[in-house]
Amino acid sequence: MDHNEKNQMTEMIFEYARDKYGTTPEYLWKRYPKSAVLRCEKSGKWYGLIMDLKRKTLGLKGDPDSIVYILNIKCEPAAACFLPDRDGFLPAYHMNKRHWVSVLLDGSVPLDDIKALMDISYGLVSK
Repeated sequence: MDHNEKNQMTEMIFEYARDKYGTTPEYLWKRYPKSAVLRCEKSGKWYGLIMDLKRKTLGLKGDPDSIVYILNIKCEPAAACFLPDRDGFLPAYHMNKRHWVSVLLDGSVPLDDIKALMDISYGLVSK
C-alpha cells in the first residue's frame, strides 16, 4: 500500500470517528504534525492515537526509513495480550502495553475490524 492509501485509511478512520462519536482529530504536537488524538468528549480520555513512524522505530521489516501509519487503540488487557500475535497488530507503541495495542494502517487489518476496535475503545473510555 502506498503513502496516499495510508493517508486514505487515516481519513476513513477520522470520518468514522466524526460520524459515530462527533470526534474531531486533535493535533497536539508541532514536532509531530501528522499525529492525531481521538478523544472522548464526555470523559476527556483518548480512545485512539494515529501516528506516522519509521519502520525501524516499530522493528518492522523492509526499508527501515520508510513511513508506516498506526492507530493506537485502547482495549481490554486480554486483547492486548493476544492481538499482537495477529498480522497487522503490534504491542502498543509509546503507550501502556497492557491496555493499548497498535494497529498497522497498511490494509493488513480490514477497516471494519478497526471500526469494531474503535467502538470497544470508545466504550472503555466513555464510562
